[in-house]
Amino acid sequence: MMFHRVLGLAAVGCLVAAAAQAQISDDVVKIGVLTDMSSLYADIGGKGSVVAAEMAVKDFGGKVAGKPIEVVSADHLNKPDVGANIARQWIDQDHVDAIVDVPTSSVALAVQDVTKEKDRVFLISGAASSDLTGKSCSPTGVHWTYDTYALAHGTGSALVKQGGDTWFFITADYAFGHALERDTSAVVKAAGGKVLGAVRAPLNTPDFSSFLLQAQASKAKIIGLANAGGDTINSIKQGAEFGIVQGGQRFAGLLVFISDVHSLGLQTAQGLVLTSAFYWDQNDATRAWAKRFMAETNKVPTMVQAGVYGAVTHYLKAIAAAKTDEGKAVVAKMREIPINDFMTHNGKLREDGRVMRDIYLFQVKSPAESKYPYDYYKQLAVIPADQAFRPLSESECPLVKKG
Repeated sequence: MMFHRVLGLAAVGCLVAAAAQAQISDDVVKIGVLTDMSSLYADIGGKGSVVAAEMAVKDFGGKVAGKPIEVVSADHLNKPDVGANIARQWIDQDHVDAIVDVPTSSVALAVQDVTKEKDRVFLISGAASSDLTGKSCSPTGVHWTYDTYALAHGTGSALVKQGGDTWFFITADYAFGHALERDTSAVVKAAGGKVLGAVRAPLNTPDFSSFLLQAQASKAKIIGLANAGGDTINSIKQGAEFGIVQGGQRFAGLLVFISDVHSLGLQTAQGLVLTSAFYWDQNDATRAWAKRFMAETNKVPTMVQAGVYGAVTHYLKAIAAAKTDEGKAVVAKMREIPINDFMTHNGKLREDGRVMRDIYLFQVKSPAESKYPYDYYKQLAVIPADQAFRPLSESECPLVKKG
């Protein structure tokens, strides 16, 4: 009788021990890079984001909790329905544990709905809408790199302080553009400035003539470009043809990437003030990582691509610590572990999914100031995390406990 009891206790002990061991679903950790491979945001994320994720996996050793790590990728075509369908198929059929990047906020909001429903981790680097950690927040959503609130309080606030107190917006007509115009307008008005008008432009518009003429006619000191990637490039290039800057107005590129500056050239882009979470030439650590990235891609990394690397690395650290890849448990562990890498120092993941990190205000150099390839920015200011991002007291996220 005693022998059977001992056997029974031993069996229970084995079960407890097994439960305490790593619980990795399907014996593999699979990460899906969902991005724009073929359109106006391909240089911002695209294949570079896939390379960044693969670099993170390689640097982690290719395994976590004793299980292999795989990276898959797909093009969401900047369409919310396509992005959501890929996310659903990845999770249901391909057993993807985390989705990363997703430039285009309308796509990211759709994918966040899927990952929330399926308890999968969503590591957002490319999308910008502050609603992703606001009214549309998720317990498994992590907004890693930047957002429209930070862009508005960086670039928008700096330009108002420089005397740019009247604004007209050319806005990408989808979730990202609307959020960026909203957040920047709030900053302008709070500083005593005025918004004289706005016009909405379809995504990936080849011809900005009519929008630029309306902005020019407004006589606003600042033409706020609430767009990104190819749309920002086309706005500024075509604006030069209309003599907008020569006429005394200034462009505010509210989301400008180093790939945009490279496409524009310093002659056209010089003087632009921009907000970024990362610049490749900031310090020895950023230069070392960027050199490795450029060896793989022949392109200078954007903050989105650097953010993909950082997000994937922190996600894998959390799995190793939590000994599971279950969504909510991993994100809870991601909140516990401080974030430290080449682009983030003593960062912290907040309860609404917002990663709190310092960001930077830069100005694009003139051709004469640039001394070597991709020597494009000079740093104007460090914006501390608690000033850059929305205070929890103002959050619409239902996960935030109100005092």
